[in-house]
Amino acid sequence: MSNFYPLIGRVLLSVIFLISGLNKIFNFGGTQQYMEMHGMPLTTILLIGAILIEIFGALAIIIGYKAKWAARILIIFMIPTTLIFHSNFGDQMQQIQFMKNLAMIGGLIYVALYGSGPLSVEGEKTTA
Repeated sequence: MSNFYPLIGRVLLSVIFLISGLNKIFNFGGTQQYMEMHGMPLTTILLIGAILIEIFGALAIIIGYKAKWAARILIIFMIPTTLIFHSNFGDQMQQIQFMKNLAMIGGLIYVALYGSGPLSVEGEKTTA
């Protein structure tokens, strides 16, 4: 049964990225406007990049294929995203979103260090 825990953790950690990426596809214009409101340049290119990183990063972690690399890429993606979109600490909701992102980065650090575990495409042994 303990072989299932890393898989469950990977799914729970990754589903938010998968849903977020899909939501960006289905609300491309709205997301692009939101990015523009935060002063971001080249929103079309950056939005397409965000969609690709979120969807493929999530899928890689879920199935356990190159999960360490996917986690590292998502960490790099999350740092500026968190600072740009969730740094208004006067707004309690943004403060909560900031803390949520820090927790997600913590989970990604774990995957980046220890891999995906035994029930994965790569079948890594967890060393934690």
